[in-house]
Amino acid sequence: MNLITSRDNPLVKTLRRLAQESNAYRKLGQFWLEGDHLCRAAMQRGVRPARVVLAESVAGTAHAEPWLALDVPVTVLPDALFEGLSGLQSAARMGFVVNHAAAPRLQPGVPTVVLDRLQDAGNVGAILRCASAFGFQQVLALQGTAALWSHKVLRAGMGAHFGLQLVEGLQDSDLDALTVPLLTTSSHTGPFLHELQREGRLPARCAWVMGHEGQGVCESLMARAHLQVRIAQPGGEESLNVATAAAICLHASATAGL
Repeated sequence: MNLITSRDNPLVKTLRRLAQESNAYRKLGQFWLEGDHLCRAAMQRGVRPARVVLAESVAGTAHAEPWLALDVPVTVLPDALFEGLSGLQSAARMGFVVNHAAAPRLQPGVPTVVLDRLQDAGNVGAILRCASAFGFQQVLALQGTAALWSHKVLRAGMGAHFGLQLVEGLQDSDLDALTVPLLTTSSHTGPFLHELQREGRLPARCAWVMGHEGQGVCESLMARAHLQVRIAQPGGEESLNVATAAAICLHASATAGL
């Protein structure tokens, strides 16, 4: 174990960037996972950290033993220094630095979720969790969407990242490579989702497009859609939160034909 006490140490500066800057992983080729739950979720999916970082109060306890057994470099920071780089209100006192692999290629025929310029990290992470839970193997983020591997999205995703193929920075035209039907949601156009499901007309293998929180799905993607779908709202609300809409749509496709 290597104890570092200076906030000006180059490694500490790198950790701070990874923990606090949304796009740092793109520049540094690594991302930051903080907390026991996220780190264990990553390991269960075969992820191996490049470095373990422990708060000093944890380093000498039994809680550190699983992390020390990984045979990777271990850095120990005084608790106050760890809290200074933490992205959480209450620091988790341990974390991983993980090497960020090159983005995979778009897979044309797998169940897919498309994120169209979503801005809120909580929404993005929640949709990744839904995609993983309902068997959607791939998430495609169009240019302008919140950084998928930022610390905030990772926290909101709660480990879902590691069971999905994630591709970022795409243009609308890249979606032409998909061989599954493209579905979009609309507040006023198209058949109702529950009717499609009841009539057996909802495809199980498809690509659902989830649009910007305020503007919705862009016009060019609406024009590309094989189907525009409405979600019934008997209570009379004008619209749904995009993560809520995603959960409803993805669950409907996942259970189509069951």
